Amino acid sequence: MNTDDDFLALLDELRIVAQVGLEHADDPYDEERYERILTLVSEWYGQSVDLPPEDVRARFAGEVGYVTPKVSADAAVFNADGRVLLQLRADDETWCLPGGFSDPNESPDETVVRETREETGLAVEPNDFVGVYTRKPGEYGPHCLVRHVYLCTVTGGEIETSREGTDVRYRAIEDVPVWHKDHEAIARDARDHWHSSG
Repeated sequence: MNTDDDFLALLDELRIVAQVGLEHADDPYDEERYERILTLVSEWYGQSVDLPPEDVRARFAGEVGYVTPKVSADAAVFNADGRVLLQLRADDETWCLPGGFSDPNESPDETVVRETREETGLAVEPNDFVGVYTRKPGEYGPHCLVRHVYLCTVTGGEIETSREGTDVRYRAIEDVPVWHKDHEAIARDARDHWHSSG
């Protein structure tokens, strides 16, 4: 980690300690201390990600109960030629596996089906588990993210883009010009798993 990553990790840990502390605090003085920590964290988060502290605090307030990492799921879908299904993102013009954050009360395997349908137009079925990947705070964002990656097969639908992407197609991993964050490494792991599973 570089210094910026360390700082974001520190802020994330302080945020979690303060929010969990507020959830369980009975003493008004303890509540006041945790509120002060959240105020300081909001100010420094705001400077780090260029958001007003009140916006940061409002986002924190949306998280109730015990604070846990973000949860997401990605689909690795290969065609007969070994090309992987990718989306060209509209926000940063990089290629990524279909996937995204889990909705409330949704399991990761349900997430991967929904997200793939939304982003590519294809109905898929997860039939094998590639693995769990963790992004630490500061690596690609301010929070910890736990990602579940599944090998999936297409069961229906037609390829189409969504508002999140400008292109969807099967591509050879080696031919992708620019990858989104850590998706290349995950796509390679998924391909190895796909080959080994026959």
